[in-house]
Amino acid sequence: MEKIGIIDLGSNVARLVIVEILADGHFMVVDQIKENVRLGQDMERDGYLKPQRIAETLKTLKMFRKLCDAYGIERIIAVATAAVRRAKNQRSFLEEVATNCGIKLKVLSAEEEAMYVYRGIINTMDIPKGLIVEVSGGSTKIIYYNRRSLLNFKTLPFGAITLTELFQNDGLTQQQQAEKIEEFFTEQLAGIEWLKDIDAETKLILVGGSFRSLGRISKMMRKSPYPIVHNYHIPVDEYEAIYAKLLDMGLDRKKRIRGISSNRADILPSALAAIRPFMKVCGFDEMVISGCGLREGLMFNYAMPSTFERPISDVLGYSLRTLVKYYNCNEKHVDQVLSLCIQLFKQLRVLHKFPRQYLRILKVSAMLHDSGSRIKYYDYQKHSAYITLNSALYGISQREIVMSALVTSVYINDDFAPSDLVRYKEFITEEDVDTIRKIAIMLRVAEALDRSMDGNVVGITCDILGDSVIMKTEVKGDVSLEIKEAMTAAQDFRRIFKKNLDIL
Repeated sequence: MEKIGIIDLGSNVARLVIVEILADGHFMVVDQIKENVRLGQDMERDGYLKPQRIAETLKTLKMFRKLCDAYGIERIIAVATAAVRRAKNQRSFLEEVATNCGIKLKVLSAEEEAMYVYRGIINTMDIPKGLIVEVSGGSTKIIYYNRRSLLNFKTLPFGAITLTELFQNDGLTQQQQAEKIEEFFTEQLAGIEWLKDIDAETKLILVGGSFRSLGRISKMMRKSPYPIVHNYHIPVDEYEAIYAKLLDMGLDRKKRIRGISSNRADILPSALAAIRPFMKVCGFDEMVISGCGLREGLMFNYAMPSTFERPISDVLGYSLRTLVKYYNCNEKHVDQVLSLCIQLFKQLRVLHKFPRQYLRILKVSAMLHDSGSRIKYYDYQKHSAYITLNSALYGISQREIVMSALVTSVYINDDFAPSDLVRYKEFITEEDVDTIRKIAIMLRVAEALDRSMDGNVVGITCDILGDSVIMKTEVKGDVSLEIKEAMTAAQDFRRIFKKNLDIL
């Protein structure tokens, strides 16, 4: 199976990700390593990459090359962004990297960088209209899209490192530095005419390491049990509280905050200061943190080149199919269980009364219900729930992911633990427990109706008569095992739906 290496050399961090290419344009990150090289540090004085920073970068890239060799990787996609793009000694630096590290760096133009960031977002988030803002070490990308089409972008030639250097030597306090950065950014935004087109339906999407740190701090403050920051929503008032606390802290205290890299603590306030004007100018009341960006854009471009012209239409479906392939699930069985689940959802709508968007929870549970058996068959549903919670699931809210994991964990034995309600109180309520149980019993019946994994049950029709549900199956072979297995759910079906279950 093919593996590729992707190197992203930024102004602050150099990162290598090892990517396994699966069938049909799917891929999975299987390893990564990063180093804070600060390549763009001190460039503002004369525009040259400094010898010490070059030496540190070469040392890091040699290490990256060694890891790629250990994986037997022949294809390395290596890109450099703002610092190298602006450097007056760019050519000599690129030659030195090629000679000493055996890596050919491609310097991305501002437009190319913005396009890859956009593709990394649009193929991993189901947000119809967004303003993407990435404050990297040496630049700020602003990208506006609507209906999954890129409309405008702007790259500003300063980022968290350059902003910190610009305002730190004036004898100012942290609060005064932040005010200067906010004033500076407000002036810059005033010159971007298309920002006036931003309306209330547009979401502010934040990309980059500084904002992932913001997400981790927020989750720590909420004591959230769910660690993933991708598609994590933070209200403006919570951002303001975190921002104010950071401005009151010295550098040593910031470095000790869990969730903040010690090498990012000094520039984090500048990144947070830079986004405050966007909220004032555009009137955002919340922000969405993205865990994806440039590197994911490069991955999609390699694994599925068609996304260069047209983004993935079903982000969640693509993401789920990737996991099904990666965990080597029986795809025929997965598709059959999903089909039966959808039929049951529609046939029993008069009983459960769920809106259509709850199908997303059922879809995740159906497609990942037996992924945990690749870890261990016994109690596999618990392992499947863990995979659901901790995998790269895109195009779905964090609340829906938690509910899907709980559906998967209880669909066999309905052993919903009260501790789960306490643990995930950020996402679910007591009313949601009943929802989870109803979705879980539909999954249990659907999975049982393909017990032989041969797709013999091709259709389901449900008649609701009095206190009974008569479930009629359309079949193409012997389904005695399937009906016998499905009827083991009858007692739980009655307890949850208050109806007797009879399957014909």
